[in-house]
Amino acid sequence: MTKNPILHSQILGEGKPLLILHGYFGSSDNWKTLGNQFAENYQVHLIDQRNHGRSFHADAFNYELLVDDLYAYIQDYKLESFYLIGHSMGGKTAMLFAVKYPDLVDKLIVVDISPKEYAQHHNAILAGLNSVDFTKQNSRGLVDKQVAKYIAEIGVRQFLLKNIYWKEKGLLAYRFNLKSLTENNPEVGKPLPTGTKFIKETLFLKGEKSGYIISSEHIIIDAHFPNHKIVEIKNAGHWLHAENPKDFYKEVDVFLDAC
Repeated sequence: MTKNPILHSQILGEGKPLLILHGYFGSSDNWKTLGNQFAENYQVHLIDQRNHGRSFHADAFNYELLVDDLYAYIQDYKLESFYLIGHSMGGKTAMLFAVKYPDLVDKLIVVDISPKEYAQHHNAILAGLNSVDFTKQNSRGLVDKQVAKYIAEIGVRQFLLKNIYWKEKGLLAYRFNLKSLTENNPEVGKPLPTGTKFIKETLFLKGEKSGYIISSEHIIIDAHFPNHKIVEIKNAGHWLHAENPKDFYKEVDVFLDAC
């Protein structure tokens, strides 16, 4: 059986490893600014998960595989213990990794996602991305115009179109594996398995304007992560690390620095 290649990453700074996992349709590039800040105190690993960024593409895509990919990465870099941050989809990967390999994770930070099951809600995004024909939409402006037929929010489109690059002269392409992400979209909302638990310190960060973590979900969070706290980041939605990076950095720094 052929092993998958090791996940692509950007490694910044020196010190105790701090691993950061991006969300759905994201990449390690989304975390570069904060990564540089954290790199003043930690060895930061900005990781591209499979089918995203510059990591390998594969037909199969689910959280068990994302955890296996991360474990292979950790073994390859010989990391013995570390702090782990995951946003949205990356938060689900981080949670599952922590309950499977608790000895490796010293502290866990989950960004704007809970262990519950989420209904599919990326249909418009996937329809918009799949509607693009790069032989016709051969500029970023034309791609944006096409995707805007499905996605009105400028900020969401700007985030998605960060994944476009020049595959060859005159031909744009997506860095993510759109075919696999489309076919496996139901996997993204899957819950953390029943009965799993991580007893070490865990910080949940939620955006004030986001609906991904609501008060009724505190019970399910407590069942999986009994040693947790939830902190709300003001003036921010689901992409709180980008919308309010100052407060995000402060909360993470305090949590990781606490004895």
